[in-house]
Amino acid sequence: MNEETFNISIRKFLKIVGVSSQRDIEHAVAKATADGAIKGAETFPAKMTLEIPGLKLNVHFEGEIRLE
Repeated sequence: MNEETFNISIRKFLKIVGVSSQRDIEHAVAKATADGAIKGAETFPAKMTLEIPGLKLNVHFEGEIRLE
């Protein structure tokens, strides 16, 4: 195994996930605000799952998204 290749590929994957997730969350908040569905001071529970079937990895993460 090439450690450098491995670490770079993990970082690239996590960057894609992080940037894409942030963009999707921002769009959802903007739409919900524009539609009047939220006021802009809410806190939302959030869950994410990381799955890599070839490694039999399935990990769940929980947190929250605060608007204020």
